[in-house]
Amino acid sequence: VSLDGKLLQEKAQSEYTPRQVLLMVNKPRGIVCTTSDKDRAQNIVEFVGYPERVYPVGRLDKDSEGLILLTNQGDLVNKMMRSRNAHEKEYHVLVNRPVTEEFLSAMRNGVPILDTVTRPCEAEKMSEYGFRIVLTQGLNRQIRRMCDYLGYQVTSLKRVRIMNLHLGTLKTGEWREVTRKEENELKRLLRNSSSLPYGLEQNRSGE
Repeated sequence: VSLDGKLLQEKAQSEYTPRQVLLMVNKPRGIVCTTSDKDRAQNIVEFVGYPERVYPVGRLDKDSEGLILLTNQGDLVNKMMRSRNAHEKEYHVLVNRPVTEEFLSAMRNGVPILDTVTRPCEAEKMSEYGFRIVLTQGLNRQIRRMCDYLGYQVTSLKRVRIMNLHLGTLKTGEWREVTRKEENELKRLLRNSSSLPYGLEQNRSGE
C-alpha cells in the first residue's frame, strides 16, 4: 500500500508492538513443552492455541503435569530461568514406596545426579506415598533422577507453583492470563535477577 509514492504498509508493520502476554496453563500428561517437530505428541503451544505467538517458560516433562507459563516476553523468561537466580518452583510428588524421614532428609541435603549435587531444598511429607518439594534449580528430570538415586520411582509429578504464581483451582487442561496484581508481584521479585548468561554477566561486572 502506498500514498504519493510512499509505502504505508511497511511503516504500519514496523510500528506494531505485540501486546505483552503471560499465561498460566495446567498442562496435562502427554503434552510436550517444546515446539520441535521431532516429537509427535501435541506440544503446549498447539494445545493452548493462543491467537498470538507465545512460547513456554522452561519445560515440564511429558509424563508430568501442572503449572507451565507461556509468554512472549523474552527478558522475563531469562530472568526466571537462570539457575543462579534461584527462583522457587514447588511440586507435589507421589512415589512407589512409603516416604520416610531418611528419604526426605537426603532430598533436602542434596543428591548426586548429572555430575553434580543438587542444591539444598525444602521437602516435606504429605501422605504415606506423597511429598512436596521446592526447588531453586532446574536440572533435566531432576526430581525423577533424585528419587531414582534413592531407590524410589515417581508415579505422579505435578508442579503447583512457580515463584508467586500458584496453580490454585485451575483445572487440568485449562489456562488463564496472569492478573495484573500477579504480574506486578512477579516483576517485583525479578527486579534484581539477571537475564544474562553467566559468563557474559561476569565480563560485564569486571570479574
